[in-house]
Amino acid sequence: MAVNRDRPNRWKQDVARSVDMYNEWFMRFAPKAFRETRVEATADVEAAFALTRNLQAVTSATLREHPEVLPTLRMCTCPPLAVDRLIGLARVRPVLVKAMEGDKRLPPRLGEKEADEELEKLGQTIRAMADPDILVWLGRKEPASKEEVHRAATVVADRLCGAVANPIIRNAQEKRQIQVISDWLRGRGYRFEQAGSGVTLATMPPGSFAVHLNVPVRQGEGRRSRQVNIPADVAVKPKQSAREKTPLLIEAKSAGDYTNVSKRRKEEATKMAQLRRTYGRRVRFILFLCGYFDTPYLGYEAGEGIDWVWEHRIDDLARFGL
Repeated sequence: MAVNRDRPNRWKQDVARSVDMYNEWFMRFAPKAFRETRVEATADVEAAFALTRNLQAVTSATLREHPEVLPTLRMCTCPPLAVDRLIGLARVRPVLVKAMEGDKRLPPRLGEKEADEELEKLGQTIRAMADPDILVWLGRKEPASKEEVHRAATVVADRLCGAVANPIIRNAQEKRQIQVISDWLRGRGYRFEQAGSGVTLATMPPGSFAVHLNVPVRQGEGRRSRQVNIPADVAVKPKQSAREKTPLLIEAKSAGDYTNVSKRRKEEATKMAQLRRTYGRRVRFILFLCGYFDTPYLGYEAGEGIDWVWEHRIDDLARFGL
């Protein structure tokens, strides 16, 4: 039975209320989330400064031993360098930079000599473009003072956080949404099961829920298909559910603008297709929405057979048998 996807007459009103709710949260809590992340980032930047002798030792040896400092070094240049811009300027292999950025290591198949040559080119580029207005000690005889290092680290941390501002806010919102769902379930007598403690989608007992549970699905068709795990933000086994029935899967979704949801709307459809391929068409997968989800987004999800609950009307969860 559909709960919200078959009621387009209510969509515009719900969108307006959801936008108001998101904006209220953003004004009160987003600055705090950003500040907390900036404090952590500042400590990371200061550690990177120490490893590179305040950017006076950006050498192949340093980068080989500490590849994790590269994102910080990119933000120490004027202007700050995006990953692809750094690759182009330094004329290095994309696989090297992307491994350092994503995996915090060097590509295992890259030989030592080739790696050192590439790392030296990275170091040369960083040193040539280091921002003297931030790293005021470069080019002078006197070493950097603690105050200068901390001030520079704060600026670079701001740059790092600015580059990932949307994920910072989205992650904070997701944690909050999952907590809201968890509190709602506990208030109705549901028991929390710790993901990773042996509980699986198949073994969850009725009247329980789990957070960030890995759900095995089939990806691809025919001989090329393989099993992969996709995360479920919240999985709930209704109290009256038969043990063999698949739990209700809930995806927490928030958005701070309409453009973002247009880009992301196919993600849920892909996940639903994988779930149906694995567990049959009766599998239940719903969205928990807060923010800028417009009617075209809702229409697309409804067309894919995906239903949702608005956070401002959370009690609609009960209509899914909870």
